[in-house]
Order: sequence, then structure tokens, then C-alpha cells
Amino acid sequence: MHKAISLFSSSGIGDLGLKANKIETVIACELIPERVKLFRSNYPSAECFCGDIWEMADIIINAYKEKYDDAPLLILATPPCQGMSSNGMGKLLSDYRKGLRPKLDERNRLIIPTIKIIKALAPQWVILENVANMKNTLILNEREELVNIIDYIHHELDTDYTGEALLIDCANYGVPQHRRRLITVFSRSSTGKEHFNKYKTFLPMPSHSEQMTLFTQKWETVRDAIENIPSIESVRGKNADLDFSPLHRVPLLDDKKMLWVENTPEGCTAFNNQCVSPDCRFQGNPTHGARKDNEGINRYNGDTPIHCIKCGSLLPRPWVEEKKTGEKRLMKGYVSAYKRMSWDEPASTLTQNFQFACSDNKLHPQQNRVLSLYEGLVLQTISQYDYSFLVDGKYVNDSLIRDTIGESVPPLLIDKLCQNILKIETATL
Repeated sequence: MHKAISLFSSSGIGDLGLKANKIETVIACELIPERVKLFRSNYPSAECFCGDIWEMADIIINAYKEKYDDAPLLILATPPCQGMSSNGMGKLLSDYRKGLRPKLDERNRLIIPTIKIIKALAPQWVILENVANMKNTLILNEREELVNIIDYIHHELDTDYTGEALLIDCANYGVPQHRRRLITVFSRSSTGKEHFNKYKTFLPMPSHSEQMTLFTQKWETVRDAIENIPSIESVRGKNADLDFSPLHRVPLLDDKKMLWVENTPEGCTAFNNQCVSPDCRFQGNPTHGARKDNEGINRYNGDTPIHCIKCGSLLPRPWVEEKKTGEKRLMKGYVSAYKRMSWDEPASTLTQNFQFACSDNKLHPQQNRVLSLYEGLVLQTISQYDYSFLVDGKYVNDSLIRDTIGESVPPLLIDKLCQNILKIETATL
């Protein structure tokens, strides 16, 4: 049996890729109790710790050593990404050199107890998954020195491990979604080190690309993924097909939002909708956009019209009404909001807000609604694996399901990484 430890486990979606390769998650750690319940329900044999990894690090180390004599095959860690940003790196370094303590997101320092666990348990392999900006993120190390997070990892693992951090698009590995991620893979096994010295990477060759080649298939698109899923609509009585799947359901849209959505063409935003007055139907109204202000910050246009410049009728564009005056004005937002997906491209990155019409590029390409929970499972490749959102025989709430889907690493990606790792370990490449 291959053993793994899962850190920042969430509800256990990434671990599906381990399980598919007969790698058993024996210990997991997650902060949020509701996600821990889902994890335990899907991985009943795992010892799952609920709490802050700073406090849990020694507990995890001791729990593993008490039960097992050998090192785990791998540790999978997906630290929180909300605090990772490359914005203002120059100012942070400048302030630090002046003796000023920079304002940093403490969540980025969760890599420190993660590395402590790795060094103590010495897994053969390490997989870290995070947002692209991780590569440029700065943290304060244990000595209060400002360091790049990837440099910190290399320094702490030193020569015991070999590997690197690479930016990938999950669409290149068969996921029907553009999801740019920084994948960091390290190995301390002799076969792993020999492989890296020869090929300079632990990542498998991409299986997909924008155009089919001799070595790759064409990207999986939204059409490939969800076109044949039964139609539903965001109106009462039509917003679910529970016979198809208990999770094929969407929130209702009020009349105002439905008007915006139903007049939005595929691949377009409701902010650019044109006149629908039967006596006019003028198609030349100025469209929405954004431009940089004097400080170089990207701002959406505030002067995009919501009334037809030819007939004066209200355009089906997102608007709000001032409470005091009753005056209607354009809703604040970019052209990625209230936007339909394109059938023949991979989806844009799913987030925890994928069931909100105002979320970036998440309206169904054709039907008047957002993505259903089930479609989220498909686009994130979770539907390809055996996973249940039932706890004690009841479905967890939709918010937890959305969060689980939107923040997870696509299990197909972890599956392919593990396939490659096992090939390297058995020298069958």
C-alpha cells in the first residue's frame, strides 16, 4: 500500500487523484469542520485532524510515526491562496530594507509548518498546488527575514529533495477549464532524482493543446463537457432536473436579471446588450469596457449608457436603482460579469462564486441560467471519480458544495501527476 498525507485537505477532492492510483490518504488535516465531515465521509479509513496546522504539525508527525515505520510515498499540500499576490513586491522589499515591518498576509506563512512536517516525515515525493502568484509571494521566515516563498522551500529542503515549481494550465491536461496553477513537485527518491537530472521536470507531458497535434488532443471544451446535460432554466419549476442528478439545479433569477441574461448572446456580456424595444432595436449603443486611470489602476467605464441613445428605452444591461431618487444607473462591474461562456472553448476558472450570475464568465452558453452544481462537478473533473456530498445520509448545504468545487484542485490533474510519479518510481518511463 502506498501511503499519503494530505494537508489543507478541504473536502478531499484532490485526494481522489491519489485514490485512483491506489495511494491511500492515511492522515489529513483541514481547518474548517464542515469540510472535515465531508472528508471523513468519503475517506473513512483516514485519520483526519481538524484545526490550525501550526498547532497540528507535531500531532500529525507523532500520529504518523506511532502507526508507521516507513516514510509515506508523498505529501500533498494545497495551502490557502487568498493571500498570495505579486502586487507591491517592490514596495515590500523597500520597506523591509528600511527596517519597516511589511504588512503581509499571515496565511502565506502556512508553508512553514508544512515544511516542518515534510522534513520530519521525509516522504519520497511532495506535491504542492497553488495559484500562479505563489511564485512571486514573499513571506517572513522563522528568523523574520523577508524571503520568496519558493526560495524558502528550496532552502529548507536543501539537497535532500530535487524538483521545481512550474506554471501550468489545467486545460493542457484534459480538464475542460482554463485553470492556471503553480505545481511544485519534489522527490528524494533515487529514481526521482535520476529522472529529474535527465528530463528536468516531474510533470507529465501535456495531453491536450489548443490545436490537435501528433502528441496532443484538442482542449476539452464546455461543449464537450456539458452540452448533453438536460436543459433547465432559472425560473420556478424549471430550475432543476433531479431525476438526472440531485445536484443538477440552479438558483432562481428575478425578472430583472432574467431580462439581462436572456438577451445576452453566447460569449458576450449583458453589459453590452443592445436595444430590445420592438420599434427600435438599435444595435449601435456604446459598449462597456475598462481603462487605466492616472495611477495605472484598471477601472471599468462609468459612462456606459443604460438607455438606448436612439429611442431612449431602458437597455437590458445590469443596472441598480438609487433608493432615495429612484434613478437607475449602471451596475458596477467589468465585462467579465454577467457573461455567457463560449461553447467551443474550455471554461474560465471556476471559483466559489460560480453559481452567481455576476461571477466572471459563468452564465450557461445557451440556457438562461448559471452553471448547475452538477456542471461544476463536470468542469472540475470531480464527476469522473467516486465522491459523495452526503453526510449521514443527507446532502450538505449548497454553499459547502460550491466552496468545495470552486476551491479544489481538479482531481484529474493530481491523477495524472501520480501516474507519472509511479511510472518514475517503477522505472517504466
